[in-house]
Amino acid sequence: MKYILIVYHTQTGNTERLAKEVEKGVLESGEIKPVLKKAFDTDEADIKEASAIVICSPEYFGYMAGAIKDLFDRTYEKLRDDPKVFRKPYAIVISAGNDGTGALNHIKRICTGYRFRLVQPPLICKGGITEDCLKKAYEIGLALAEGIKLGIF
Repeated sequence: MKYILIVYHTQTGNTERLAKEVEKGVLESGEIKPVLKKAFDTDEADIKEASAIVICSPEYFGYMAGAIKDLFDRTYEKLRDDPKVFRKPYAIVISAGNDGTGALNHIKRICTGYRFRLVQPPLICKGGITEDCLKKAYEIGLALAEGIKLGIF
């Protein structure tokens, strides 16, 4: 069965709320399974076997969460030349206290090293989590799932 890996880290619960909305969007497709995992519980097999990945991170000091960086550190060498990750579709969701661009740029740069393919505009939710942010996170999950289902991604 095809699945979308939704990997996240949270301390306040904000990023988890966004990740769960992505999960709901994937579930809406009816055919693609969402797999919601904390970054510390995710390994290279999860990334390798996923049909797509959504990386959900808070912004800390203008950077991604350390747990997300740890995931990249633990898996990069094992996966960077693996044909199963080449051009793997991905999306980014950021919960930002500041502007989120630092976290976004660092995540995108690392994902370029994996040779992932960004297929949705990144979502940066600044300040508190609004209904609009939750709706956009849901739409990312749904769009990714529909794209996988239709063979677009």
